[in-house]
Amino acid sequence: MATAETSRRAVRTYGNWRQPTSPGLLGLGTVGTGLMFVALLIVIVVLMTTNILNAFITAAVFGGLILLLTIRDGDGRSVLSRTANRAAWTSTTRRRANIYRSGPLGRSDWGTNQLPGLAAQTRLSEHEDSYARPFAMIYSPHAKTYSIVIGTEPDGAALVDQEQIDLWVADWGYWLRNLGDEPNMEAAAVTIETAPDSGRRLRREVETNTDPDGPDFAKAMLGEVVLTYPTGSSTVKAYVTLTFAAAPRKGAKPRQPDEMARELAARLPGLTASLQATGAGAAHPLSAQELCETIRVAYDPAAATLIDDAHADGEVPDLRWSDVGPTAAQADWDGYRHDSAKSVTWAMTQAPRGLVQSGVLARLLAPHRDIARKRVTLLYKPIDPARAATLVQSDVRAAEFKATSTRKPAARDSLALRSAQATESEEASGAGLVNFGILVTATVLDPAKEADARAAVDNLGATARLRLRPVYGSQDSAFAAALPLGLVLTKHVAVPAALRERV
Repeated sequence: MATAETSRRAVRTYGNWRQPTSPGLLGLGTVGTGLMFVALLIVIVVLMTTNILNAFITAAVFGGLILLLTIRDGDGRSVLSRTANRAAWTSTTRRRANIYRSGPLGRSDWGTNQLPGLAAQTRLSEHEDSYARPFAMIYSPHAKTYSIVIGTEPDGAALVDQEQIDLWVADWGYWLRNLGDEPNMEAAAVTIETAPDSGRRLRREVETNTDPDGPDFAKAMLGEVVLTYPTGSSTVKAYVTLTFAAAPRKGAKPRQPDEMARELAARLPGLTASLQATGAGAAHPLSAQELCETIRVAYDPAAATLIDDAHADGEVPDLRWSDVGPTAAQADWDGYRHDSAKSVTWAMTQAPRGLVQSGVLARLLAPHRDIARKRVTLLYKPIDPARAATLVQSDVRAAEFKATSTRKPAARDSLALRSAQATESEEASGAGLVNFGILVTATVLDPAKEADARAAVDNLGATARLRLRPVYGSQDSAFAAALPLGLVLTKHVAVPAALRERV
């Protein structure tokens, strides 16, 4: 009798995400610790030049400021950061800068439906790559960046072997690692959007391919499918946005759109071909018309049915970049009302702790019955290999400082040190380093369903092991950042990200 031995393949897991830190005392970073020593020096000078009462008052003032920096909530935000956010929001509402009205009767002088907020200054142009495919290019004068959007058709993980999924994940990591070697690469973003399916595309496909001389039974069956299938179904769209710096090198003059388009036209075929190996399916650059339709529907979901009807009739809606914005929009403290819908955007404040499997985001990305339109955007900022080594070494020093600052280090500090050392080892062996974040936007057509959408996102974030918080006071900016517009948020903040990490 022969026996067959079977071995179960080990499940592959992923993890070791780390938030950038800097060494410091009392939970402060390098800059915060430096400010604390400056405050002590000032107190000593006041004590030597005046009296002890003035020194005590000075110490109390500086001590209060340091407490504002050290006391943090569950999302890692200090009291000073939350106070500054609330003060900025108060100033915004006082100036009524949170209200936007466009069009012929709007407040703008140009009389068009221009995009609001961070995307107001963007310019759109269309060019052709080396495969003669039209592609849209977005220029941001403030950030001095150019962006291109690639549309994909993800294959999905249904009925796919785990070995193939692991290969896709590995190829995706390799694709992200290669972004760090791309010249002038600033950032990348992946947007997964789920929305109700109107059924117009299915009807057009059936009517186009139906044989008039076919059996009556087959035609009746197809007619029933057209009527019943769209009910409750959803469509999933995926976009990959790549953002490049306008200047070829630091201190150089920014390139003009035509010059940048010639360079991207030669690089775009290689980027789309390598993207297909990650499971993204057929990848093609979006034309100006396709991008205008995508942004127009995002700000006014009611226009989706009209656009689908126009395509079903064989017509192409004439959309210009100056007309894809909302007619009316109002940003609230915890929401954003735009034309025919209301949206709420969450930001990730903590990545999954521990190890996760490849399908950890499956439920977050899938359509949900309580959310009319859901948009999950993963923001990536590739780090140049020359800077990556310096950053991981600095991270190891910060972890060592925190672990050795006490005689009995906490278990979390010891684990952080081992994770930092593992990251340093992986980077030394050739792995890439990428900063990433996640934005989740839930859009409802009926304001009465807003509470259900909020509860749904909270539950989905828990299934993905993410800590999400609403972007209070910046809902309009977060909504625009979650769209495939190539906006780099670090270029639009008053305090540089590198300085905030060291406070």
